[in-house]
Amino acid sequence: MTSTTAVVSPQKRFESLALTLPPAPKPLGVYTPSLVVGKLLYVSGHGPLLPDGTLMRGRVGRDLDVEGGKQAARQVGLTILATLLAAVGTLDRIHRVVKVLGMVNCTADFEKHPAVINGCSELFAEIWGRDLGVGVRSAVGMGSLPDDIPVEVEALFEFI
Repeated sequence: MTSTTAVVSPQKRFESLALTLPPAPKPLGVYTPSLVVGKLLYVSGHGPLLPDGTLMRGRVGRDLDVEGGKQAARQVGLTILATLLAAVGTLDRIHRVVKVLGMVNCTADFEKHPAVINGCSELFAEIWGRDLGVGVRSAVGMGSLPDDIPVEVEALFEFI
């Protein structure tokens, strides 16, 4: 007797979470929000855009604690999901997370960058599962980020 486990698609998993996405951001400079090259989908650096179109702002270690920074990183993940859906129509066209680069706008003495970027990484793991939703990652601190946003994330996905 064999047992079968129902495989839930990333799109269905996303829909079951009933997440509220912000609008997919428009470029504010000379770049494209996403680009498919072969089997890879590159996503430009995104900030924490809220559903009303405004940005979360502040510096981690001064205006936000680790948990506030983690929530900002999760919001960046939601913003990236909005871009993915606008670009390819369904998360089922994304096979896996390959790489995440998380940048934290923080004070010079702040040392918990990975804990902040976990907000984005944990969201992706919820959507694609642990095996496909967790890729390689860097989490670094920055002296500033555009518009005083607390977190910026760029990501690379395997496209199918």
